[in-house]
Amino acid sequence: MNPLAVVGRLFLNFVGMTGKISLFFYNAMRHGFQPPYYWTLILNQFIQIGYYSLPVVGLTAIFTGMVLALQSYTGFSRFSAEGAVATVVVLSITRELGPVLAGLMVAGRVGASMAAEIGTMRVTEQIDALVTLSANPFKYLIFPRILAGTIVLPILVLIADIIGVMGGYVICVHELNFNRGNYMQQTLRYLEFSDVQSGLIKAAAFGMLITLMGCYHGFNSGRGAEGVGRATTNAVVSASIFILFMNYVLTSILFQR
Repeated sequence: MNPLAVVGRLFLNFVGMTGKISLFFYNAMRHGFQPPYYWTLILNQFIQIGYYSLPVVGLTAIFTGMVLALQSYTGFSRFSAEGAVATVVVLSITRELGPVLAGLMVAGRVGASMAAEIGTMRVTEQIDALVTLSANPFKYLIFPRILAGTIVLPILVLIADIIGVMGGYVICVHELNFNRGNYMQQTLRYLEFSDVQSGLIKAAAFGMLITLMGCYHGFNSGRGAEGVGRATTNAVVSASIFILFMNYVLTSILFQR
C-alpha cells in the first residue's frame, strides 16, 4: 500500500469524525437550550453521574494521595527536602491528578453506561419511537447528560481534591511522623486559588467530553449486541484519549507564563 494514501485516509477519517462530533454537539446544545426543559431528566443525570460516582472517585483520590505522599517522601529524603512533601501532594492533586484520575474513572463508569443505554435504545428502535412521538432525542436524551456531566464533574473533583490531600496528610502524620501543624502550614502556604480553579476548569471540560463521547457513540451504535458492545468500547477509549489530550492543552493554556 502507498504510505501516503494510508496517512491521507487516516487524516480524512479523523477530520470527518471531528466534524460529525462537532455537529452532534451543536445539535444537542441548539435544541437543549430551547424550551421546554426536562428538569427531571437533568436532575436524574446529576444523581446518576455525580452521586453514584462518589465511591469510586473517593477511593481513587485517597489512595492516590497516600501513594503520592510515600513516593514524594522517598524521593525528597535523598536530598533532605522532606518539608516539600506537603506542597507537592496538594499541588499535584489539585492541578493534575485530581481532575485527570477522576475523569478517567468517571469515563469508565459513566461513559460506558451512557453508550450502552443509548445504544440499546437505538437497537430496539426506542429513539425512532421518540421521534414518532415528536420528542426531540437531542433534547430528551443527549442534552441532560452533557449538561449534568459538565456541572457535576467539577464538584466531584473538588471532593476528590479534599480526600486526596487528606490521604496524604494521614500517611505523613501517622506513618512518617510529620508534625501536624507544620504539615498543614506547608499545605496551605503555597496553595493558590488558581491551582484549584485550573483543576475545576479541566474537570468541566472532561465532564463535557465524557458525556459527549458516551452519547455520540451510543446514538450512532451499530445494530445488534455487537454494535452496542463496540459503541461502549469506543466511548470509553475515545473519552480517555480526549481527556489526556485536553489535559495537555488546558495545562499549556492555564499555566503559560
